[in-house]
Amino acid sequence: MTGPEPAAIPSDVPSAVPGGAPGGVSGEPPDAGVERRLHPVTPLRRAWAPIAVAAGVIVHDLGQAQKWIAELTVGLALLGLAVLIPVAGAYGFLSWWFTHFSVTGTELRIRTGLVFRRTAHIRLDRLQAVDVTQPLLARFLGVAKLKLDVIGTEDKDELAFLSEKEARTLRAELLARAAGIAPEAVREAGEAPVRRLVRVEPRVLAVSLLLMASTWTALAAAVVGPPVVWLVSGSPWAAIATALPFLGGVWASSGGRFVAEYDWTVGESPDGLRLDHGLLDREHETVPPGRVQTVRIVEPLLWRRRGWVRVELDVAGSKNDVLLPVAERAVAERVIGRVLPGVDLRAVTEALEPPPRRARWRVPVWWRGYGFAADGLVFAARHGLLGRSLSLVPHAKVQSVRRTQGPWERRLGLAGVHVDTGANKTVTARLRDAPDAARITASQADHSRTGRRNSIPDRWLTPD
Repeated sequence: MTGPEPAAIPSDVPSAVPGGAPGGVSGEPPDAGVERRLHPVTPLRRAWAPIAVAAGVIVHDLGQAQKWIAELTVGLALLGLAVLIPVAGAYGFLSWWFTHFSVTGTELRIRTGLVFRRTAHIRLDRLQAVDVTQPLLARFLGVAKLKLDVIGTEDKDELAFLSEKEARTLRAELLARAAGIAPEAVREAGEAPVRRLVRVEPRVLAVSLLLMASTWTALAAAVVGPPVVWLVSGSPWAAIATALPFLGGVWASSGGRFVAEYDWTVGESPDGLRLDHGLLDREHETVPPGRVQTVRIVEPLLWRRRGWVRVELDVAGSKNDVLLPVAERAVAERVIGRVLPGVDLRAVTEALEPPPRRARWRVPVWWRGYGFAADGLVFAARHGLLGRSLSLVPHAKVQSVRRTQGPWERRLGLAGVHVDTGANKTVTARLRDAPDAARITASQADHSRTGRRNSIPDRWLTPD
């Protein structure tokens, strides 16, 4: 892993348009609102839809499909291809021809549909993140997807495909309009500058995955499970069917993560933290400032001797859940300080209070792994004795707080405190002394009110 570079972040972010509405409406460039088309290679991507439909019909009725294939002649096969290929090509071309997008002072409009027209209006002030993604083939063709996280939607809207240069330019324009910056000023300045904070070396990533217990657990299941199924059932096909999901688990916990998290780089720019990663499909993501709801520091057992941690996060409306796949603790502390300004991870860890000793009757042995602190800028809860996880929730992001007690906890005078965040996630401080849990629940409202008053802005490129 490499640390920060000596360069500093330029502070000359273009100023907002005086008196203008968000997006610089009073200073619109000449092409504002003009409809644009996607890149000409897009029909190649969309031409697969008719072929996929044909494949789906065959899979739906395999018996009839086998009978039909048995009776198929070379002439009929060539005739089918002669019909299917032009139809697929025509569909891809027409779907591209009837797809347009335009950017106004307040929204991004995407118009699609051959027969039934659909126009999506994406308000710029509702944008969570704008990411540039390049699948493997797209990298060879020099094109990219633009993915948009919007508040209130589960799936990302996307523009696929644009030229790589146009995707980055449009991303900068959308961020500028969302922040109330003059779009023409951003076009002259280009994309916001980035200063690299840390890069995870591929060798370190590979070693960290080999030291994960989940990797070896999945591998052991893949080695032991299928032979057992074969012995019990006497069918090699049953063993093969059992082996496939096990092998998928091995790949997901090792090779798949290595491919997805390869060359992980965290950079800092005026519009937030930039995450670049991927061996085959290259992802260029943004963590917007002020949108982070929870930060988790995960410390697997076999990583402790090396002083490594994994940093995960929850962002409202976004599926981005990793900030650092592996890093030394000191490096992680510096990066967390960028996401949660003013939070000292070392001080928070030292301030964690363990549960009372009677908690051992509720959770034997493992009760020692729990801890809690909430006197600083965050609600902090730790759990885990072998593999540790520390969750940090800024007080400003707490949506609700509640206290719970089961029958055994009531008998022991214990309670749990749960805080819910804007990312639909819950962080729990377990095994607290019951009077202490009542005090925490009552005081969290004051902490949240103070936190919201002092929190950083939610929007990009906003001057301090």
